[in-house]
Amino acid sequence: MNYNEITENYKIITENVEKAKADFGVNDKINIMAVTKGVPHEKVNHAISLGIDLLGENRVQEFLQKEPFYTKTARNEKKVSIHFIGGLQNNKVKYIIDKVSLIQSADSEKLLIEINKRAASHNLVTDILIEINIGCEWSKGGIKPDELFEFLSVAEGFDNIRVRGLMAIPPIDAKEQIYANMQKLFHDARNKAAKPQTKIDILSVGMSQDYITAIKHGANLIRIGSALFGGR
Repeated sequence: MNYNEITENYKIITENVEKAKADFGVNDKINIMAVTKGVPHEKVNHAISLGIDLLGENRVQEFLQKEPFYTKTARNEKKVSIHFIGGLQNNKVKYIIDKVSLIQSADSEKLLIEINKRAASHNLVTDILIEINIGCEWSKGGIKPDELFEFLSVAEGFDNIRVRGLMAIPPIDAKEQIYANMQKLFHDARNKAAKPQTKIDILSVGMSQDYITAIKHGANLIRIGSALFGGR
C-alpha cells in the first residue's frame, strides 16, 4: 500500500464517521484510533500527518521499537496520544507505563496491582479502561459483564489508577444487541462509580468492520487498523 491509499482510506473513514453521527443523532466527538500492529512507523507517521492524533499499540516489543520514530513536535513532544490496547502481561507493564497515556486492556486484579505499583514509581496516575468480554468468548481477554461493578470497585481502590471507561471486542458478526449491552454497561458504570477521581467518559468499541454499528450504540472511540492501513 502506498501513502495515497492511506490518505484515501482516512478520507473514507472520516466521511463514514460524520455520516454515522448525522444518521444516529450523535453530537459528541468520535475519536478515531489508528491501530498500528504490524504497520511500519513511516506509514503511521503519514496517518499522523493526515490528522490522526491517537494510536493503539498491541504488542509491547513492537511498540518499544517503533515509538522513538513516531512524529514529534518542535518541542520534542509527541503529536499523538498512545493507548495500549492488547493483552498486557504483568511483567511488561514497567516498559510502557511512562510511554502510554492510557491502558485499555485492564482485566485482572493482578494487572491493576502492577499498573498501580509502576505508576506510583513514576509519580503518575495511569488512566485505564476496563476490558469487557462482552461475548463471553474463551479466546478473548476481559472480565465477564456481570463482574463489572465488583471490578470497578476494586479498581477505584488504587491511588495511582483512574478508570476512564470500558473497552470491548465484540464477536465477529455480533448482533446489535451485543453493542446495546455494552452501551448499557457503560451508562451503568457511570452511575456506579463512587470515587471523585473516576471519570468514565470513554466507550471503546468498534473496529474496521463494525465501527458504524458501534457508533450507533454509543461508542466514542473506534479502533481502526486494516480499513486505514490495509491488510498486514
